[in-house]
Amino acid sequence: MKIQDIVFLILFALLAYKQSPKLSAKFGIIALIVAIPLFTFWIFFTAERLVWYAAAFFLLCVAQELLRKSDKK
Repeated sequence: MKIQDIVFLILFALLAYKQSPKLSAKFGIIALIVAIPLFTFWIFFTAERLVWYAAAFFLLCVAQELLRKSDKK
């Protein structure tokens, strides 16, 4: 497990605990923005991982939003 994986797991756990869909979406967008220059410089492994992390953050955002809507009913 690399340092980037550990940082992702810590961030993911903190965002899951905080339960803020907007913050999860922002971290997903940030991960995609950071991945773009890495693809440009042909650093594919890290860039691909960042895209996967962004997808996980977006999935977390959707799950948090669904939980928030079901709690309101």
